[in-house]
Amino acid sequence: MLAIVIPFYKITFFEETLASLASQTNKRFKLYIGNDGSNENPAPIIEKYSQNINLKYIAYKNNLGKESLVSHWNRCIEMIEAEEWILILGDDDILAPNVVESFYRSIEDQENVLNVIRFSTVKISDTAAKISQRYNHPKKEKSPDFLFKNVRSSLSEYVFRTSQVKKIGFKDFPLAWYSDVLAVLEFSNFNEVLTINEACVHVRISELSISGSEDHAAAKAKAKFEFYYYLLSKKIKNFSPLQVDELFHRINKSYLNEKKKIIYFYKISVLYFSNYKIKKYFTFLSLILVGLLKSLK
Repeated sequence: MLAIVIPFYKITFFEETLASLASQTNKRFKLYIGNDGSNENPAPIIEKYSQNINLKYIAYKNNLGKESLVSHWNRCIEMIEAEEWILILGDDDILAPNVVESFYRSIEDQENVLNVIRFSTVKISDTAAKISQRYNHPKKEKSPDFLFKNVRSSLSEYVFRTSQVKKIGFKDFPLAWYSDVLAVLEFSNFNEVLTINEACVHVRISELSISGSEDHAAAKAKAKFEFYYYLLSKKIKNFSPLQVDELFHRINKSYLNEKKKIIYFYKISVLYFSNYKIKKYFTFLSLILVGLLKSLK
């Protein structure tokens, strides 16, 4: 009923990830591992755990993630057989022993099971030491609401209904940055997400991870703009007027940090006019003018 998918590329923490799956108190899941043409061979580690975990492993020859991480996610998802639910786990993240057990208990307790389920999380270092508080959430929360709380989010902490994943798909932003956040919004149909706070996912932040690395700043900035532009141009009806104002504020900030991107200015201008926000558009222009005057001093 539950598929756990690992889009593999880096081996450094991979055994810790598999060990956490082998330690699950409920092993009613199938593990799918897709190797993204990595130079590091995980086969010996996978073989070591194959007696304790029901798994399928495919080593792909080409490195899709170099150009599109979402494309690699998609081909890993295609490995799934008949499981109704899917958890996409980073190759360096760790599940607490009761994650799978808590998942099944939660869906049995719900009369109308939602399309997206979330676990509490804690950030860990490269030595697996906890480096954050534990992030808990309301038991049920509308997915747009969490977007404006500025809380952390990562793909590994979510379980999605497989039919939603295959019907809607992940949006292919650069580095898959914000692709997971948009997935939560779209896969939940901008409706409620169920949280399981009694089980925790340990999300690793290290120099080897995209989140922990200071590299790729330009790609991350591009993904951020594209994310907010997509919401304002395609999904604006799912947000309240106050939330729409905040989305405009965030996309404006993305442009103000990247003023050389003239196309950003054009796209934001179209958004303002198409949504009849002429007065607020002139406020946006005044922010640009203030920034130009400061740069001349």
